Amino acid sequence: MNKKIHVKTGDTVMIISGKDNGQTGKVLQVSPSEGKVIVEGRRMVTKHVKPRRQGEQGGIVKAEGALYACKVMPVCPKCGKATRVGHVVKDDKKVRVCKKCGAEF
Repeated sequence: MNKKIHVKTGDTVMIISGKDNGQTGKVLQVSPSEGKVIVEGRRMVTKHVKPRRQGEQGGIVKAEGALYACKVMPVCPKCGKATRVGHVVKDDKKVRVCKKCGAEF
């Protein structure tokens, strides 16, 4: 499996398929080995949590679930649209650019 992912932690992304289709959120965590990302406030799952310490509360907790990185697209900060990522070398540095408007992000 390809270990490169087109989004980074902190990027604003749009979900392009599934039940959260069309919704946007910020990437909280990226797992290149699994090819998955966790998006803030999206793909909520319920977890049964056992209390670990004395006096700690257990129960059912809602948390963000991971989804495949191929199902999200970065949102350009300039044009505000979901776009593919291009790469350009500027001043001996590789930067990511929007394929629609050419803005860096």
